[in-house]
Amino acid sequence: MSVKPDFPVLRTQRLGLRRIVAEDRATIFQGLSDPQVTQYYGVHYETFESTQAQMDWYELILRSGTGIWWGLHLHDTPQTLIGTCGFYEWEQEHHCAELGFWLLPQYAGQGLMSEACKAILHCGYTRLQMHRVQARAEPENIASCLLIERAGFQLEGVLRECERKQERYVSLHCYSLLRTDAQAAIYLKESPT
Repeated sequence: MSVKPDFPVLRTQRLGLRRIVAEDRATIFQGLSDPQVTQYYGVHYETFESTQAQMDWYELILRSGTGIWWGLHLHDTPQTLIGTCGFYEWEQEHHCAELGFWLLPQYAGQGLMSEACKAILHCGYTRLQMHRVQARAEPENIASCLLIERAGFQLEGVLRECERKQERYVSLHCYSLLRTDAQAAIYLKESPT
């Protein structure tokens, strides 16, 4: 039996993290049609209409209890998303999920995604009772690898040429952070608001 929690609205020093709604579709398209965003991301959309598949996915994983995905916004503009992050492939029986994220390029390099990840990891380990959070990133995706490592994740290994993307095979660095790891202690403290 899967747990379907009330959607947790989160706050950090600079961000609000909320449920993604139909009105956010234009921003989702803006991000997931931008080659800078999707160069190392798993999906890319060429048309606004095709982005409906992503909107459906956000709802599907939430309803099925296999994931939860937040829209990120600055405090003064709650209606305008600047990126997304969340958990997917959530195996509630095993208390394990995978972390994913993307941010519009104009907001990169400001520590916003680190702030958001801290909030959702806190929620994952405390409210959602996760034990293991994993993350994967292409080795060439230096920014994401650094973010994941700074968040305390440990590199477990490399899945060599495990995905086919744009007519080439790509490898993935595999990371994990266990609730019992010393590095996870920061996420078990009180909320990062």
